[in-house]
Amino acid sequence: MLRNLLIIGLLGCCCLLFSSFAGQESPGSMPAKLTPGDGYNIHVVAPHFVHGKVMGPYHHYCKVVAPDPQIVCLIFDSTDPNAMLTQVEYIMAKSLTRPAVSLKDWNRNWHDHAIEIASGRVQVLDLPPDKAKEVADTVATTDGIIYNFEFDGKLPNGKVTIAQAVGHKPRKE
Repeated sequence: MLRNLLIIGLLGCCCLLFSSFAGQESPGSMPAKLTPGDGYNIHVVAPHFVHGKVMGPYHHYCKVVAPDPQIVCLIFDSTDPNAMLTQVEYIMAKSLTRPAVSLKDWNRNWHDHAIEIASGRVQVLDLPPDKAKEVADTVATTDGIIYNFEFDGKLPNGKVTIAQAVGHKPRKE
């Protein structure tokens, strides 16, 4: 009986020890390689103006790719794990866009995130309120352009249009 209890105890200790190492790299193994797809973990929800209609809300999963800031968002219609990618937004520091994009092109394609965030239509999700505010404050220093992928039913058709922020205001000289 004592022998059986010792064996069960030893097996239990081995299981605990093994589970504490689960998920850790074994000696001599290579660490997991990062990919460009890693890091899209800032979750933002906002409506967009698409084909003359307010649509959404769209779920943005964003990643900071440069500190000035440059941010890229993969945009989906829902949070379903199998949701199709339907839009991509490039969020760029105003210091990059304003000198490089003509006023005509900016007014047609870009939007000011300070205006969009001030409208209250943008929500930063899955973060504590202080961190969400920090994200919103950073994004307010940027302009955005949204590429909308067109579909015929469930199939992408190769057409891309520009979606716009709800409440977009054209800039003046």
